[in-house]
Amino acid sequence: MAFRVLLLCAVLFCVASSHDSPERAFALSTTEGSRAEEDLTGEAVVEDELDPEDQQVFHPTHEWQVVRPGQAVPAGLHVRLNLQSGINEARLPDTEATAQKRVKQEHRLGLDPSLYTPQGLKRALAKLKEDMNADAPEEKTRKEDLKQRFRPIEELKQEFERLHMNIESDFQIMARLIKILNSSTSTVEQKSAALYDLEYYVHQVDNAQDLLPLGGLQLVVNGLNSTEPLLRERSAFVLGSALSSNPRVQVKAMEGGALQKLLVILATEQPLPVKKKALFALSSMLRQFPYAQQQFLRLGGLDVLKGLSRERGAQTLSVRVVTLLYDLMVEKQILLDDGKYNELGSEKIQQYSQVDLAEAIQDQGWCTLISDLLGVPDHDHREKVLQTLNVLLSTCREPFRTNGQLNTTLDILRKEYEDLVKEEKNDGDDDGYFKELHNLVIDFTEGLR
Repeated sequence: MAFRVLLLCAVLFCVASSHDSPERAFALSTTEGSRAEEDLTGEAVVEDELDPEDQQVFHPTHEWQVVRPGQAVPAGLHVRLNLQSGINEARLPDTEATAQKRVKQEHRLGLDPSLYTPQGLKRALAKLKEDMNADAPEEKTRKEDLKQRFRPIEELKQEFERLHMNIESDFQIMARLIKILNSSTSTVEQKSAALYDLEYYVHQVDNAQDLLPLGGLQLVVNGLNSTEPLLRERSAFVLGSALSSNPRVQVKAMEGGALQKLLVILATEQPLPVKKKALFALSSMLRQFPYAQQQFLRLGGLDVLKGLSRERGAQTLSVRVVTLLYDLMVEKQILLDDGKYNELGSEKIQQYSQVDLAEAIQDQGWCTLISDLLGVPDHDHREKVLQTLNVLLSTCREPFRTNGQLNTTLDILRKEYEDLVKEEKNDGDDDGYFKELHNLVIDFTEGLR
């Protein structure tokens, strides 16, 4: 392509040069450029032409030949300047037969003889410019593909601006939900939906703490007294999620009377879903909060939980109660065993020292109540009961030993889990789940001796 451009430019140059002198019709005589020589006096003498004896004769043919410096070119030849080498070339004009032969050869090579006229060269150069500016089909396809895959930057900027205007922060969303809860014109369905959405946000510690300046925590605590069971249930659910591992919210909830309201729900007749969520909120309130544990015992919380575990059809609640008691006892035991009391501060140490949950469990008859739960059929429930029995072993040893039903249940469980362990081993599992349960049964049985 580059060679064709150079060739076209050269021919155009020759045509333009001869256009003003038609009589020459490309017949150019060239001589070696005149050189200036200095004579002895220092003046320059210009030789207008060479002596005929010093000139070499150029013998043209119908093929292009190099014109050497000093060669005389006969008139009537076609002359061109090779732009690649910078050398003059000349040849004889084509006869009619030679011209036809050359035209055929150029057609075979894809060349158009009309290109070598001034008009043809102009058209060729114009077309070349258009081709350079025009995209190839592949390039057009690529650009169309990019347009479909990517949106213009200006359109994206406008879209982001619109999105930015509509984006709400968690704080703003919570403020809007709390406004619905606090409105006297909101329906039960609207408040229920607001509590449902609010529970999602308060899982995060920072969002739960944002309930305090927004006044949302007290609204949720007050919702525990709602006359609508659904609102009581969802208020307890939001409260439990906000209290989990969040000491600041735990303190504010205690100050707002949440503990007393939760105990009232658990001690009175309520739908089962309401009691489940209330027990969840109570568990979140008591964990890692010794002051709340102390107040729980003072308000008769163990009696409330004992009544809850005796309700008909409340077996799931009973296991959750046992799990809560187990967690509270292990929490204090771990702190004592690991020597972490010094890291808690004097006030919290004093609060933990006033919480004697194990003694309260023995005094209020929980030893027999918990051991009776060992007969539940669910393996997961049995695991939690066995863990609690092992923790209470030192406190409830005598009630456990004198409980004939407990000893019978332990024998049954030992044989059951021995068979299940054998099945696990046959399946290639030497340390399976049932082996853990079997070990719990063995440890507790040996601890009773």
